[in-house]
Amino acid sequence: MTRNIVVIHGPNLNMLGRREPVIYGAMTLAAIDAALAERAAAAGAALRCFQSNHEGALVDMIHDAGWSADGVIINPGALTHYGLSLRDALAMLKAPIIEVHISNVYKREPFRHTSVVAPVATGQITGLGWRGYLLALEWLLRED
Repeated sequence: MTRNIVVIHGPNLNMLGRREPVIYGAMTLAAIDAALAERAAAAGAALRCFQSNHEGALVDMIHDAGWSADGVIINPGALTHYGLSLRDALAMLKAPIIEVHISNVYKREPFRHTSVVAPVATGQITGLGWRGYLLALEWLLRED
């Protein structure tokens, strides 16, 4: 059986590699997606990656692809802290959800310490750079 994994990138993640590289590193979003696609293909999994700066587009994508997903990886970006419609769309899914953050949000400004997504996520990976996405994928590929 082929696992279907959905990767969702929220606002400003399209600027990775250019945006505050001291915090977010030098990897571009395209390079992260390529690394994920390579690992998923090696495992025989199907991978769909999506990025938007608009909460409604992310919700629409979850409505479209989330129901058939065997796992979801999401970096909600700033929507982590206030994206209630995003949180509610994720809460509808039966698939495990891994919330990923490139930086350690708990070492940053206090407003970043609260996630509205975390209560509906299976787990959270934060502060391990872009490789946090790969760790989330590895977990989902092994999840039974």
